[in-house]
Amino acid sequence: MFTGIIQSVGLIQRLEPRGGDVRLSIDTGKLPLDGVVLGDSIAVNGVCLTAVALTERGFAADVSRETLTLTTLGALKPGSRVNLEKALTLSTPLGGHLVSGHVDGVGTLLERHEDARSWRLRIQAPDELARYIAHKGSICIDGASLTVNRVEGAVFELNIVPHTIQETIIGDYRPGSRVNLEVDLIARYLERLLLGEQAANPQASGLTLQFLAEHGFVK
Repeated sequence: MFTGIIQSVGLIQRLEPRGGDVRLSIDTGKLPLDGVVLGDSIAVNGVCLTAVALTERGFAADVSRETLTLTTLGALKPGSRVNLEKALTLSTPLGGHLVSGHVDGVGTLLERHEDARSWRLRIQAPDELARYIAHKGSICIDGASLTVNRVEGAVFELNIVPHTIQETIIGDYRPGSRVNLEVDLIARYLERLLLGEQAANPQASGLTLQFLAEHGFVK
């Protein structure tokens, strides 16, 4: 688990193809690695990866074909900047929100404009994630915990303060940039709970207005 508070921006050093997947070597920059041991989890652009090797400057992690296909990690190159966060502990301040490091989909930046010293971002999410994105709710973008300011269908808007622009890779975003999205895990579990016995039905596609009406949630 993570908090969505980025601790460092790292640099991809190498990508080594290994039997169809890839081993990433990452320079972790200012991220302190004291206490990190082999097998520990570190979030890279919001993707929970396992440290399989440690060096003085960073760590290496294996990335499966599944992850390469379903996240933006497949587009990384040597020199790419990445958001980094070590796994939280019971003594870690929860400054963001609970983040699992399991990416739900990839969004696309539609627009970026300045608003005083902040930036306003408009991001297109996959249609199937729209129901989990709520006004003033939490969402994780490339591992950063952010607040949704506005929602229009599957498009949502964020306000990015100067500190976040400087301390994350969000400062690199341009229209067309693809970003990893993780929705609030409470919303995902709430949907499954509300489905009740229907959750065991392979044909269940999620909550609908008809389902909610039939079970007394909507009049």
